[in-house]
Formats: sequence, C-alpha cells, structure tokens
Amino acid sequence: MIRILRMDEISEAEIFERNDSAADVSDIVAGIVADVRARGDAALLECTERFDHAVLRSLQVSKEEFDEAIALLDPRMQAVLKKAAASIRAFHNEQRRSGFILNDRKGVVMGQKVLPLERVGIYVPGGTATYPSTVLMDSIPAKIAGVKELMITTPPGRDGKVNPVILAAARVAGVDRVFKVGGAQAVAALAYGTESIPKADKIVGPGNAFVTEAKRQIFGVAAIDMIAGPSEILIVADAKTDPAYAAADLLSQAEHDKNASAVLITDSEALARQVQAELEKQLALLPREGIARVSIAARGKIIITRDIESAIATANRLAPEHLELSLDQPFDYLDAVQNAGSVFLGRSCPEALGDYMAGPNHTLPTAGTARFSSPLSVDDFVKKIQYTYFSAEAFRDVAPDVAFFARQEGLEAHARSALVRLQKEERP
Repeated sequence: MIRILRMDEISEAEIFERNDSAADVSDIVAGIVADVRARGDAALLECTERFDHAVLRSLQVSKEEFDEAIALLDPRMQAVLKKAAASIRAFHNEQRRSGFILNDRKGVVMGQKVLPLERVGIYVPGGTATYPSTVLMDSIPAKIAGVKELMITTPPGRDGKVNPVILAAARVAGVDRVFKVGGAQAVAALAYGTESIPKADKIVGPGNAFVTEAKRQIFGVAAIDMIAGPSEILIVADAKTDPAYAAADLLSQAEHDKNASAVLITDSEALARQVQAELEKQLALLPREGIARVSIAARGKIIITRDIESAIATANRLAPEHLELSLDQPFDYLDAVQNAGSVFLGRSCPEALGDYMAGPNHTLPTAGTARFSSPLSVDDFVKKIQYTYFSAEAFRDVAPDVAFFARQEGLEAHARSALVRLQKEERP
C-alpha cells in the first residue's frame, strides 16, 4: 500500500528515491561493447541467440518482413499510429531552426549554419512491453530535422521477427532501416559500426540498465540523447480532484518499472485517503499488477502539504520527469513551474495523453536533470557550424586588441598571428 506522509515527515531527497539501486553492469557491458567492436556481426548474432533466444540469418528487417507486418496489423492501430504521428509532426515542426548572418560592421560577416546529422540510430526497447510510441517520438523529430539516414535497432522475438506494430510505426515515421538487435550490443553496433549496421553520429532512445550503461560508455564515440533513469510522475492536486483520476495517473507510471516513482502532493488529507484506497482497487485490475504494486509500495508516496504554492515550490526543486497540475486554474501556476520535463495542465490531461497522442515529446529528462535538460526535440538532431569573415581593413582595427588579449593569457603565438598581418601590411 502507498504511504501517506506529511511534508515535514520526509526530506525532499526521499520523495523521489533516485539512488541507483541497480546492480553494477559496467564490466559486463564493457565486455559486450569490446566484443562487438572487435567481431562485428558475428558478435551481434551470438548475443541475439544468447540473450533473445533467436537464431538469425540476417540482422536487417527485409521489405517482405515490413509488408507482412503491415498486413497483420489491426487497421485501427494503423489509423491511430497515423493520427499520433500527425500530432507529433505538427508540434515538432514548430521547432525548426534556421541559421543567421550578422554583417552590421563594415568588412565583417559572421554567421551560423544549422545542419542535420548525417546518420542517427534509435534504440527501441523490447522485453516486458512494446513501444511503438517511442518509434514515433524519437523518429519524427529526426526526420523533420533532415537526418539523412535513420535507423532503428530493437530486439527480435524468439521467432526472429520484430513486433509488427514496431515496424508499422517505423514505416509511418519514415525510418530508413530496422535491425533485429537489442541490448548493449545494439548500442555498440551503432557506435562503432559492423558489417551490417553503419556507424551512427548519434544514438537516442530508452532502454534497460545494460542499454543505459552502454550509452554511457560509448559517449564521445557517438553522441547520445540522455542517460535516462526510471520513470517518475509528480501530481500536484487540490481537494476537487477525482481520486480515481489521480490513482490511475499514478499507476500509469508505476506499471512501467518496479523502480518507477509515482508521487502525489496535495493540500487535502481527505483526497490523500481516497487516493490510497482507490489505488488498491485499481491495482487489482492491472495485467502488470506485479510490477505496479512493487513500485507503489517501494517508491510511491502521497504527501500532504499546507498549500498548493508550497507543492509547486517542492516540484521545482525535484524537477520531475512528468508533472501534472490537477487544479481548477492550472494556467495560473504555469509561470511558477521552472523545472519539469513535461507539464500536464488540468484534470482532463493525464500523462498518458502525452505518451501517445498529444504531440509534445515523451522522451524526457529524469532523475532531476530537468533542472538543466530538455525533452527530445528537433534540436537534438542538428548541429551548428559557425563562420567568420573579416576584411583586411576590418581586421586591422581589431588586431591590437586580439594581441593584447592573447598576451594577457600568456599565449604569445596567438598575439603574433594577429600582429604579423599588420607587419605585412606595413612593408613597402
């Protein structure tokens, strides 16, 4: 059963228990990464047989496999995928970025070019759940950015096939290639390249502890989106909130992972008791009850605070992945929110809406990193190149200051590289 606490009975560090309780897998992952780097496809095929119990002849999903998957898919699911994709595109199209040019000084031109990444790899989890939503959320911003080659890696089933809904989502999102490989070995393949899988410039997407550790280890060889922790939700609710709504929203995160954190902060003790009872009713109805119950018992909390303003202040210090404001006038509090991955306003806007159909991205900073990180966006799939031009006349005006500044840092060669141009001009 979820615990009910008063704000003065718990430290803020204990509200979201963000200590890394997972076993250290760094040595195991390092061995997998080194093996894939050394042996390429052979290592991938062995890992797939060992971890996914699938014997493969080819790592890449064929056109025939794509066509078969689409034919098998429920027509309503195909329609929902397209509807969700349209919402995601509409939101992320607003994030397009262009370069700029400054030439407000005579003889000086400066600017910035914004260019798409050449090749991106997206990791899509398998295992206890299937996430076509991740395919859409991670692929569509990349395509809007103009990424030239977009690849997915995802674990196959024991039959050696990828779940049809993953392939359908990949086609809707415009993914170029899908590979049947998961785990740390997939991240290594994307980072270093193999005979079948080209090296990616950036790797994005969530995964288990092995995937997360692999992303940590290959960072610098390729870029990554973020080091994601377990899912978390913080609901700030007043007395008018329906307890069934609050309980359902807490469970929407608890069913992800036994280490997920689901927290409600309210100024109503009556609501706290009602949500506690409602959670027990709803838990019994869940197919993933075992996971959700462990999460709620170990990491779930209902906290009673003196007022909504103090709850918002606490939320800012915690910087939750998902923040729901279940309040009468949620927009009155939006400006006060400074740290959160994604904010859901009002009583008719559950976090689950954001996971699938609303449009804003659901790949979000966790573990308090929303203090300095942002949701996945088009910006994650571009790079910037800056450029500078000075005419001889314009450089003559600034060269003495360049040399002076350089000498203040003790870098004489820097100073001379500026002054030599003046000396050249002074020669007859």
